[in-house]
Amino acid sequence: MTPAELSQAVQAAVSAAVEAGELAVAVPEHVTVERPKNRDHGDYATNVALQLAKSAGRPPRAVAEVLADRLRGITGVAKVDIAGPGFLNITLDTATAGALARTIVEAGEAYGRNQDLAGLNINLEFVSANPTGPIHIGGVRWAAVGDSLARVLRACGADVTTEYYLNDAGVQIGKFAASLQAAANGREVPEGGYVGEYIVDIAKTITEAVPGLLEKSEDEQLQLFRAEGLALMVAEIKRSMDEFGTHFDVWFSEKSLHDSGAVGTAIDRLREQGHVFEQDGAVWLRTTDFGDDKDRVLVKADGDTTYFAADAAYYLSKRDRGTEVALYMLGADHHGYVNRLKAIAACAGDDMNHNIEVRIGQFVKMLRDGEEVRMSKRAGNIITIDDVVEWIGVDAARYTLARSSTDSTITLDINILTSQTNENRVYYVQYAHSRMCAVQRNADEQGISRGAAEDFKPELLATEWESDLLGHLGEFPRVLASAGELREPHRVATYLEDLAAKYHRFYDNCRILPRGDEEVTDLTHARLWLADATRTVIANGLTLLGVSAPERM
Repeated sequence: MTPAELSQAVQAAVSAAVEAGELAVAVPEHVTVERPKNRDHGDYATNVALQLAKSAGRPPRAVAEVLADRLRGITGVAKVDIAGPGFLNITLDTATAGALARTIVEAGEAYGRNQDLAGLNINLEFVSANPTGPIHIGGVRWAAVGDSLARVLRACGADVTTEYYLNDAGVQIGKFAASLQAAANGREVPEGGYVGEYIVDIAKTITEAVPGLLEKSEDEQLQLFRAEGLALMVAEIKRSMDEFGTHFDVWFSEKSLHDSGAVGTAIDRLREQGHVFEQDGAVWLRTTDFGDDKDRVLVKADGDTTYFAADAAYYLSKRDRGTEVALYMLGADHHGYVNRLKAIAACAGDDMNHNIEVRIGQFVKMLRDGEEVRMSKRAGNIITIDDVVEWIGVDAARYTLARSSTDSTITLDINILTSQTNENRVYYVQYAHSRMCAVQRNADEQGISRGAAEDFKPELLATEWESDLLGHLGEFPRVLASAGELREPHRVATYLEDLAAKYHRFYDNCRILPRGDEEVTDLTHARLWLADATRTVIANGLTLLGVSAPERM
């Protein structure tokens, strides 16, 4: 019995009590059951009696007594105790608890998935670094977290479009082109321009690809360096993302918003909503009506549109493409964007608390031998995604960047992340998976299978280590649902580390395969079911994080 099934059983008990006239309450749409930290309190606990007491007009313990009587009659429930002010502590019989192993194995990749977010169309935009240089360490964090979140949201039933917003218009692209031109001509990079070996490399590639380029006029050179340099840099970013296992459904061009007239159309649409005004020769959006610290300029006095105007057009583009929730993932230096982006949604007539979400991620540091790594040879002043992959590998980078809440600054220790020790958390989880695969290989060599489902005897999984492992396996659907609802994929990683620890304790205390001349018993088969169930859940969890589940290490 899974926690979800037990929750439904408790809900059914409330409904039955209401129908029998034992309680006069509204049946709750959902009943929370949780795994208590103290196993003396049973396998699961629920506070439903406390929640219903006020509407029932009775003390919580009296409500609990009514429900306990009904729950004791449910098949698979061994005991129901009432604790404290009215908590219900539920203990399952060993056969019902152990049967979860079969449920997981038979479900396979589908175990844990749900439809909680079914029908919700989410546009998830992340990374979106300017295409003027390699992806830096902050963008690497979003590549890991954003891609993992997309996987989690889809596993919860959402229709997710992942998107990279290419800032291919504006001042920075001009500086990038000028930097390439300067490098190709052996001149100093202009003030505020870009430096690093990658600038020299791109400039050389372009001059070799375009014969006679340096003989053209300065303006012609600049336009070619702009177009060719942008194309090469975007291709480089796409390559890096692909090698990092991060996929984008849409690469959206900011320039297309200007070329298509979408920016002007967006301003007109916002004007129709009554939030656009003119002042000092400029056109403004009254974002202060919706929590922004100041109103924002859409068109400057000289007639040029602002980045903010493009942001507004971009948001409306997402909504026009069928997006219900536009989810932005931004770096730590973008706190000021939260209110202004939400204000765009409100000014467009949308619900700023539903149709738009903005997540902020904190900084990342890297250490080697106890010292902070600050420089990249290629980029000159930043650590790039290729540097990170070269130093610690894709799996270690993705897992470590996704395992922590984006609210916290994290430190990547190269020495730890390249070691095969328990300090390396991705190794710790992956090793648990490979250990289970090794058990299966050993079983195959001995001609032992877990047996047919109908021969499985789940009641034999009765030790404290087996019970603890089964209980944690049952929590995976709830953890995944919570990760999707809260947009926090790190909850999956935290869960996997706890699961790996419980499996290692089970493995160390419960002999799975017989030694020597020992007989193969029903307990052998039952434990193989349990090991396979655990392997399935760890593989499912690692897949959600975009991390491999190796069979050998």
